[in-house]
Formats: sequence, C-alpha cells, structure tokens
Amino acid sequence: MAQILYIKTLCDERGDLSVIDGELGFEIKRVFYIYNVKAPRGGHAHHKTKLALICLNGSCEVKIHTLDSITTYVLDSPRICLILEPSEWHTMEHFTPHALLLALASEPYSASDYIMEKPQ
Repeated sequence: MAQILYIKTLCDERGDLSVIDGELGFEIKRVFYIYNVKAPRGGHAHHKTKLALICLNGSCEVKIHTLDSITTYVLDSPRICLILEPSEWHTMEHFTPHALLLALASEPYSASDYIMEKPQ
C-alpha cells in the first residue's frame, strides 16, 4: 500500500537540506525525473519495482487505482516522498508549471516489469 514518508530536513539561515539515508526500504538502482509535462504520465504498475516519488519543485497529483477506488496524493513539497509498491497501478497528473518530479526506483529499467492493464 502506498505510503507517505516525510523526508528529514535540516533548516538554517543558509537554506534547507533534505536527506534520504536508508529510509526508503530499498536500494536505489535507477533515478529519473519528469518535467515539462503536458499530459498524464504513468498509467502502469510494476511486477518488481518499488518507486519513491518526490516533487522537488511545484506540485502534482499521484493517483493510485485499485479495483474499487482511486486514492489521490498531492505532492507539493520536496519534504514529502510517496512510496509506491510494485503492484500499485498509478498515474501522475495535474502538474503545475515548472513542476519537477523525481523518481527513485528499486530496479533497473526492464520493459517486462511493466503492467499496463488498469485494474477493472
């Protein structure tokens, strides 16, 4: 089940420093980021890959689709991390201008890891 992780952040007069140091529950094997978004992204689940999503700038919505519901998470702070389990079919949408969504993945890219069929 998707969960929110609040990233440890150190703040002082110089600015803010956010640190992820083992809290994700998985080793990071792939990093990618999404920006200049003009249409919904995602639209899939995974067989093996866990994801950690952080909106570093701006905001977006992540929707988790199950057989009987849709749960919406708003990512609007670089201190908020959404952890997605492999089987969670998700979309990312409603990006604000200049939004930057960082994704940390537990597995390297593999086309065979993707589940494109939406839960019915």
